[in-house]
Amino acid sequence: MTGARHTITYFMILLFVLVFPLVDGSHLYGLDTKESGHSQEGVVQTVQKDEKKRAISSSDAVIVTSGEKGPVKADQSEAEAKAEAEAKAKARARAIAKAKEGEAQQEQDIMEAALRLLSESHNYWVKGDMESSLEMLDQAYALILEANGDPEIGRQKDDLRLLISKRILSIYSGMQTTAKGKRGEIPIIMNADVEKEIRSFQTGERSFFISSYQRSGLYRPDIVKELKRLGLPEELSWLPLVESGFKISALSSARALGLWQFIPSTGYKYGLERDQWIDERMDPEKSTRAAIAYLRDLHGMFGDWLTVLAGYNCGENRVLRVISKQHINYLDRFWDLYHQLPYETARYVPRFLATLHIVRDPKKYGMDLGTPMVKQGPGPGYEVVKTNKSMRLQDIAQYVNIPEETLCQLNPELRYKITPEKEYSLKVPTDMAGKYASVADTIPHWEKPVPTPKSRPVAIAHRVKRGESIVSIAKKYRTSPQSIRTYNHLSSKSSVKAGQYLSIPIRSSKGTKKISDSVAAEDGKKKSGGGDFISYKVKKGDTLASIAKMSNTTVSAIKATNRMKKSTVKAGEVIKIARTGGEGNANAETSASDVKSSKKKAKATKSKKVTTSEGKKNDKTYMVKKGDSLFRIARSQEMELSRLRELNNMKGKNPALKEGQVIILE
Repeated sequence: MTGARHTITYFMILLFVLVFPLVDGSHLYGLDTKESGHSQEGVVQTVQKDEKKRAISSSDAVIVTSGEKGPVKADQSEAEAKAEAEAKAKARARAIAKAKEGEAQQEQDIMEAALRLLSESHNYWVKGDMESSLEMLDQAYALILEANGDPEIGRQKDDLRLLISKRILSIYSGMQTTAKGKRGEIPIIMNADVEKEIRSFQTGERSFFISSYQRSGLYRPDIVKELKRLGLPEELSWLPLVESGFKISALSSARALGLWQFIPSTGYKYGLERDQWIDERMDPEKSTRAAIAYLRDLHGMFGDWLTVLAGYNCGENRVLRVISKQHINYLDRFWDLYHQLPYETARYVPRFLATLHIVRDPKKYGMDLGTPMVKQGPGPGYEVVKTNKSMRLQDIAQYVNIPEETLCQLNPELRYKITPEKEYSLKVPTDMAGKYASVADTIPHWEKPVPTPKSRPVAIAHRVKRGESIVSIAKKYRTSPQSIRTYNHLSSKSSVKAGQYLSIPIRSSKGTKKISDSVAAEDGKKKSGGGDFISYKVKKGDTLASIAKMSNTTVSAIKATNRMKKSTVKAGEVIKIARTGGEGNANAETSASDVKSSKKKAKATKSKKVTTSEGKKNDKTYMVKKGDSLFRIARSQEMELSRLRELNNMKGKNPALKEGQVIILE
């Protein structure tokens, strides 16, 4: 009961607390509701009246103080509000600009950081640490991806991204991977064709192979260094042994020149210059770079090194034509094309493989190759000086006091060991540039020697007789039928007719000129109505008057004999001249200086014992052949050497003879 009572009391108190604030307090104090309402309203009204009075009094005070300026105060309030709004806008703009400036500075800092990483990458690349170099480039690329906003920064970002991409590509292209294969890129095959070339090197070409191997020491180390730098097989360094025997001046019948045997057109294509002074195909350094570039292009075209070598020998177009015919059974191998290539090319690749076999194990093939040569003279360094005149390397070496061979090794592209008559970059040993500059003006200028004039052939006019041919005429004058055809512009099928005049070219010395002329006079003479005629080939500058005076006749007589209407003649024209019985022979090559009077001509003819074919005997002559000497001719003709010299007006113990020279025997 007690517990229940306590519970009821607790609930009643709780109910009172909750309900009490909702009950009007006036009722509790015994006040009437209406009265209390009136009293409350009165209090409110009183308070409102007091507030109104205070507002009126304050407004009156403002009016009294300011007088007529009430509207101005309102305008000022609006202006102040506007100014305050503008100030806030400017402050907000400054805040935004400052934020943007902060972002731009942050992006610029990112660009600078990327550039620093790029510089570190380059340093690693120089040291050969490719992995660290690539890592720096990756970090730089990741940084610039975060920069995004300002257009100027955007342009810098694009430029930097392109630069990083190029660096990455260059590093990957220069990296050499080590593959664990069973053989190198060039398969060193042994088959019947390779064995045949090995036997050739062991026997007939043994001395060539050994000397070529020994010369390889002069150039092969530089070739190997360049091949390693560009990632090509080192075996290609033995290719010049097959091409040129490691001779920088080797010249083939196809005009291929140098260590790598470039023809002119391919040399031009790969930057090797060539003119009357220089030929860079003979420069080992420049030609090696050109050859490696050519081999790389061919490998990109064919993909197989043996096919590349075939293309290098006979040209890529020839190999491509052979490949285009291989509609089936072509597996990108040289041996699939082997039997369809030219013989020289088909043999070229086995020769290269045979060379590799021998140099790898010379004892196995019974070859003692000796020791390769070591480059003498200048070291790896040299200086370049400019020249502007033609000078012999021999003279330069003498004035600079260095061996001539040293300059020749440094400047092998000079064709005649003479600097060009233009600006040229001459290589001299290190520390010699200053000495050259001090003596350059004193080195003699090289002058091109005046060419020695060649002896011109003596042309003898010959009138073809019945039954004669070009062959028989050539035999008579001891010349070749081809020379007669060439001199007279006759084809190989042309024939000659009786009465036709031919010019017979014969090389003769001054002492035998009149004899050869007399032979021509005899063959060219003709009987007509009791008068003899001689033929004369008109020379440049001749006129009918000069010919008539020289031949002791008249212009009208020459015109009548040759049935000429005009009084002009042309050089090379053959005319007939009537001669009286008391005069000596006139000939096809006689000039006014040779014959001054008929009396002197007769005397000269008598001294030479020249007679016509009408019952008198001709002088016996002999045309000098290659390798002949005066002693050999005298012995073969069974006559004394002194007599032979006397007949030909020759002085000295062993006078020089020229091929084609006509000498008198009797």
